[in-house]
Amino acid sequence: MKVKRKKIFICGGVSYNSIISLPDFFEPKPQTIHSCVYNETIGNTGAGKALSLSKLGFDTTLHSLLGMDDYAKKVKNYLTLPNLDFIYFIDPNGTERHLNILNSKGERISIFTNPSSENPLINYEKYRKNINASDYVVINISNYCRNFLPMCKKLNKEVWTDLHDYDGSNAYHQDFIDAADYIFLSSENIKDYKLFMLKMIEAGKKLVVCTHGNNGATAYTQKKEWFYEPAILDFELINSNGAGDNFFSGFLYAYSNGKTIQQCLKFGTIAGGLCVNCNELVSEKLSKNILNLFYQEYFNE
Repeated sequence: MKVKRKKIFICGGVSYNSIISLPDFFEPKPQTIHSCVYNETIGNTGAGKALSLSKLGFDTTLHSLLGMDDYAKKVKNYLTLPNLDFIYFIDPNGTERHLNILNSKGERISIFTNPSSENPLINYEKYRKNINASDYVVINISNYCRNFLPMCKKLNKEVWTDLHDYDGSNAYHQDFIDAADYIFLSSENIKDYKLFMLKMIEAGKKLVVCTHGNNGATAYTQKKEWFYEPAILDFELINSNGAGDNFFSGFLYAYSNGKTIQQCLKFGTIAGGLCVNCNELVSEKLSKNILNLFYQEYFNE
């Protein structure tokens, strides 16, 4: 019997990026750097999640902003997977672009060289059917995406969001925090991530997951259970772009298949590892079969 694909709606986060990789970040002084590794490719959190989730078998709809320029054509070429439906609103600001500077530790400085419009004139009602038909709804923290949140509430749809490098107090993120049932974030900029996770569960969230780069990931559930999974360090670091989004997708893949939270963290860790071992936003190797093969290899479960 053919298994029906899980439907997922993802809002926000598509750009075309320039990526500079250096052994170390340069000192803040005038200088000339004579050599670096340089690449241009699709980027951003919506694209990373949509590409990886579609490769993991989800029937994926991605909504984002896009210009009418050459960069838009390049973006659309990347987003042409069989079960990925990319719908977009034409942004008068043009396609979003970033300059990402990476070091050998996987750390990143991201500069928005062409940001997208903050409040585009979108008819959000057009996408009600997309959201209503979805098993999972991921609302990323692009500013325009906050306008989808009231619709999710009216439709009684649980919201998954990714706060990325949230510092614990930035008011920009509050709408997303208030609306979310499932929260992911990085511990990179938050002083006490466990305190934040505790507060979120006390506020009624169902799950909070915090990633720590090569130090693994932590989850806290509404049952007030803590889980931790170390990173798999066998994957050589080539490019850290998209690692968090791939972790998210690996976790959600396992979650959608009824795995335990500990198992979900393990699947997320594998997907993140595959990502850092490639030059693109998502590894060409990523698939359900590969993810499960690595799971058997590393965890023998």
